[in-house]
Amino acid sequence: MVAMGAAAAGSGARCRCGGKGRARLDPCGGLCLLLTYLSVGYADYVILEHILLQPGFRDSFWCPFHAAAFNLVVLMLLICHTRAVFGDPGVVPLPDMALDFSDLRSTSSNNSRNNEDWTVCNRCETYRPPRAHHCRICHRCVRRMDHHCPWINNCVGELNQKYFIQFLFYTGLASLYAMGLVLATWVWPLDRISASRAEGYEGGVAGSPIQIAHRIILLVESILFGLFVTVIFYDQVVSIITDETPLEQLRNRLQKEGPRGGTPRRKPKIALLREVFGRGFVICWFFPCNFTSSPASGPSYSYLPNYDV
Repeated sequence: MVAMGAAAAGSGARCRCGGKGRARLDPCGGLCLLLTYLSVGYADYVILEHILLQPGFRDSFWCPFHAAAFNLVVLMLLICHTRAVFGDPGVVPLPDMALDFSDLRSTSSNNSRNNEDWTVCNRCETYRPPRAHHCRICHRCVRRMDHHCPWINNCVGELNQKYFIQFLFYTGLASLYAMGLVLATWVWPLDRISASRAEGYEGGVAGSPIQIAHRIILLVESILFGLFVTVIFYDQVVSIITDETPLEQLRNRLQKEGPRGGTPRRKPKIALLREVFGRGFVICWFFPCNFTSSPASGPSYSYLPNYDV
């Protein structure tokens, strides 16, 4: 850190804390978090109370089976969501001394550097590694930032993209599961005879008007959330296998040039996927935990690049 000390001394440095946390919480993100938990809780309530515990399912083997299977999917969804929310997306740490980059801002040397070089963030007033971008909501630079997602009230970046994609996968799976159970009660009742014999129960497994209303609401919710997360999941996978975040794609379109200023040979798609999900077995990609020996804090690097300021 000799270069850092010299640059700080010669640039009028001032002390500040170099925490890694996010600067503030987004009110829209807090609302989306609440909506997420309410939607998941409502879906679980309807599945248990108005489908599985009703005649036709209640006395069959399928009741405990579907209850355990659906709640397992919900549990995985919540774990992945929690890790995406509270996990570090790859925030670039601030140095202990804030530097004055006024001289560098007045030059065009940094503007001419390509994406493979370290750059200076005028807002964070710190150096950032290649492919790091500044989030205007978190007010911090994030390594390989994909976007700021209000549904996790956090950025999707280098260290939590895996959990975000897993959250999308299990949300889509839960939506598909809920749609299947709702349609099964209408199209293929399991036990019409026992249901019709139940006291105070008429109309077979179709249920009462309240039950039908809950099922219709759940069906609409499952379709909307299922389509929504499917589109985002596809976009996330495409951004990984093309090795380009949406921010980089937008910049390249505006500059009307190839990715990263040229047409370099891309890594194999499986290698790019392993960079996000881990280098273990593919089955491990579905679990919200790390199976590699990489440090939890992510790649380590110096605050300043090797060249002199």
